[in-house]
Amino acid sequence: MAHVARKLLATALVMVPGASLAQESVDKSQDLAKQLSNPVASLISVPLQQNIDFGGGPDGGGVKSTLNIQPVVPVSLGPKWNVIVRTILPVVYQSDISAPGANEFGLGDTTQSFFFSPKQTGSGGIVWGVGPAILYPTATDRVLGSDKWGLGPTVVLLKQSGKDTYGLLANHIWSVAGSDTRNDISSTFFQPFYSHTTATATTYGVNLETSYDWKGENWVVPVNLSMSQLTKMGKQPIQIGVGARYYIEKPTGGPDWGVRLVLTLLFPKK
Repeated sequence: MAHVARKLLATALVMVPGASLAQESVDKSQDLAKQLSNPVASLISVPLQQNIDFGGGPDGGGVKSTLNIQPVVPVSLGPKWNVIVRTILPVVYQSDISAPGANEFGLGDTTQSFFFSPKQTGSGGIVWGVGPAILYPTATDRVLGSDKWGLGPTVVLLKQSGKDTYGLLANHIWSVAGSDTRNDISSTFFQPFYSHTTATATTYGVNLETSYDWKGENWVVPVNLSMSQLTKMGKQPIQIGVGARYYIEKPTGGPDWGVRLVLTLLFPKK
């Protein structure tokens, strides 16, 4: 009886004007939200990620605010390949971090990654991308940057199955030029991630933004929990997200915990 009722309901929805269009819109929203969980999706987006960390500095009372401007631009390289250009430009304000009573504001160093990725999903549903990562010394204050140029490999590997996305993003950067008075760079970053996107285009996620400084022999390991919602601002599709993180490993003077707010502007293909 229940089976018959479901079939009658499905038939009725098809006959109702606009019902199939409404379902199509829901499916498109969910698909768009899932694309945002894929670092190498063929989707132009501009995430504005505001991070506020607490508990850092020499006396443990510092606050650091970092606005990461993170445009993602896919460029087609013919029928089989894309290169996904991902840029992270930080705008930083910090208080009582470098020294008690000290305040700094300005740009940090920029990181830009180029992922060469096949347009077709691989066997087993695997999506991957590989390429170079470049560090530019764009900091406007000595305290906020390394004053070094950096270069190294980056890779992303993931799978999307149903509503779930899980994978790993990683890079390693060595300094290759810059001020001789500043410390050299040898830094590894790896980010295992998992997210679940519902039929209403709400995405729940968890990741570890792990980094290791081989020169200073320091780990930084924050656990990030997040929730985001795809919606529209007028005709502009956007995603709004909130999150919290706790540092399970950090160097001396590192933060204890933080919060994250994200506004992502989306420019899907029409």
